[in-house]
Amino acid sequence: MNGFITGFNYAFKGIGLLNQKGIRPFVLMPLLINCLLFVGALWLGIHQFDIWMDKLTHWLPSWLSFLEGFFWVVFMLFFCAIIFYGFTTLANLVAAPFNSLLSERLEQKLEGLPLPPFRGYRAIVGTIARTLWSEVRKIIYSIKLVIILIILSFIPVIQIFSPLFWGIFSVWMLVIEYTDYPMGNHELLFKEEKRRLKQYRGMSLGLGSGIFVLNLIPVVNLFAMPAGVAGGTLFWVNQLSRNHE
Repeated sequence: MNGFITGFNYAFKGIGLLNQKGIRPFVLMPLLINCLLFVGALWLGIHQFDIWMDKLTHWLPSWLSFLEGFFWVVFMLFFCAIIFYGFTTLANLVAAPFNSLLSERLEQKLEGLPLPPFRGYRAIVGTIARTLWSEVRKIIYSIKLVIILIILSFIPVIQIFSPLFWGIFSVWMLVIEYTDYPMGNHELLFKEEKRRLKQYRGMSLGLGSGIFVLNLIPVVNLFAMPAGVAGGTLFWVNQLSRNHE
């Protein structure tokens, strides 16, 4: 539990790290990307929900019309989940090179190292291939887990715990997403990244839960991406980087 609370606090401490001198400029681009895609996802959700809901109600047989309210709630939750995960995946994919650079500068700051002069956003070009491949790798990993969870959701008795499994999956993928930037900067293999996170399982789930909560708070959720990067970098500096077993 202590580890979980420590990890949870890392997410909120990450917000404070973003306002440090020498760090603020590197928050701008991930924040801008997050804002633009958030507005786009919101617009898409508002304009497409009624269209798809009309299609669903027309497809529903007349003798099941009394279930329309129930289907409306279920479809709304499903639609919101698709928009949320689609937005999160796209935002992380587009902002990955900038997040990697932000993590690098934050680590130098946390370690007390002098920050080298910024070479302009051309410096990001060299990280694009690595960070994009890293994002694709995480997407493939998440798809494998989703397939397993879908199968478990249809198994009697086990399906009762399906919401819990999906919740843990969401939190786990968030911590993998945001700790991958500092670990990727040190060229750790994905297998090694997962091994280190599992050794700090409680702290990892705490960090992922904290980032999840940040995404639920209006306005604050716009800063959730850079705050997650900062929290993941803090986790790396304080714990993950010290583990060489």
